[in-house]
Amino acid sequence: MSFFKRLKESIASKTEAVTSKFRDGLAKTRDAFVGKVEELFTRRKKIDEEFFEELEEILIGADVGVNTVMGLIDDLRAEVKKRKIEQPSELQPILSEKLVNMLKGTDESPDLNSNPNGITVILFVGVNGVGKTTTIGKLAWRYKQQGKKVLLAAGDTFRAGAIEQLQVWGERVGVDVIKQESGSDPAAVMFDAAVAAKQRNVDVLICDTAGRLQNKVNLMEELSKIHRVIQREISGAPHETLLVLDATTGQNALQQAKLFGEKSGVTGLVLTKLDGTAKGGIVIAIRNELSLPVKFVGLGEKMDDLEPFDADQFVHALFAGMAGDEKAEDTETK
Repeated sequence: MSFFKRLKESIASKTEAVTSKFRDGLAKTRDAFVGKVEELFTRRKKIDEEFFEELEEILIGADVGVNTVMGLIDDLRAEVKKRKIEQPSELQPILSEKLVNMLKGTDESPDLNSNPNGITVILFVGVNGVGKTTTIGKLAWRYKQQGKKVLLAAGDTFRAGAIEQLQVWGERVGVDVIKQESGSDPAAVMFDAAVAAKQRNVDVLICDTAGRLQNKVNLMEELSKIHRVIQREISGAPHETLLVLDATTGQNALQQAKLFGEKSGVTGLVLTKLDGTAKGGIVIAIRNELSLPVKFVGLGEKMDDLEPFDADQFVHALFAGMAGDEKAEDTETK
């Protein structure tokens, strides 16, 4: 059974609508990355050093990351030797499966952590301009669709317009926003939000934070203070600290993830604007080089275009064109 048929069976239980979102959202990456991979595997008639060098160049060009690419190429070399593979076509499904395994890592479930005994608190961090506030609004909408009672906290009190932007999203999705004046102490906002969440018996409290440069000591101290305030009011909080990254920034996103992950207690990642970049390989680099799971990906501008990350669907969407070609070939041979 081919890789694509096995992959299709593995995601058979998932809705076609979600699969379409991944396929459509990854169109730019698929055209730039997978098109070149397919061309290489078709053009090259044997696996030699030049083949591996070209593949390496394609992967790095898709922002898969140098360290990740080096390890992947070494693994593929080992597989070729072990299985005595000579034709590139035989290596293609092995490459796909290795990408799936990289994306899955050791985490079986990308689900958000929750508080089974009360309010779930989700803290959002990330630099300005990555789509943090928009992501908060979309996540609030997702929870609302699940029948959850949601409250937002406008903790980014320094960026001009940040409070107003979150307020607009709150109105769009029908969720209240706890806020103070611009320039207020973010920790004070979080205290008010935690108290309000308990008084109103909400299910989920989603907190925005300032998005200044991630290597500034005062920002990290601010995040630590926010953590302490929330923990005093709600046991075990925050239950998730999600770092939002702009996928279109490529390697810069990876550097941000490394800096934030080291200093702010990040538990998961959200990659936005994945539909707007041809370098979606950055997802692979980030997942492979950091011990942090990708929880959500942004695949468009609509309210419901924030999707839980799924490694199988990600790779299936990338290689959708090849899968389609295979299906066509199967039909022709009948």
